[in-house]
Amino acid sequence: MYLHLGGEIAVKSSDVIGIFDIERCSVSKITVDFLNNSQKNKQIVYISNDMPKSFIVTEKLTYISNVSNQTICRRTRK
Repeated sequence: MYLHLGGEIAVKSSDVIGIFDIERCSVSKITVDFLNNSQKNKQIVYISNDMPKSFIVTEKLTYISNVSNQTICRRTRK
């Protein structure tokens, strides 16, 4: 099954490791370090130019999405 993350991006549900609220998680130094490291290693995909609301970690990439983490989580249940 595929999970639509926003824009034209969909990933295999089985590849998703976590779905996070970017505002709540970005206050943690560990999260900031993870996102900075992912950016440095060119492992981040920006789905939209709009204000980011969530980030989705998969086995290979981290996606920054303008769709809320709650909405994406609901999509996993369908």
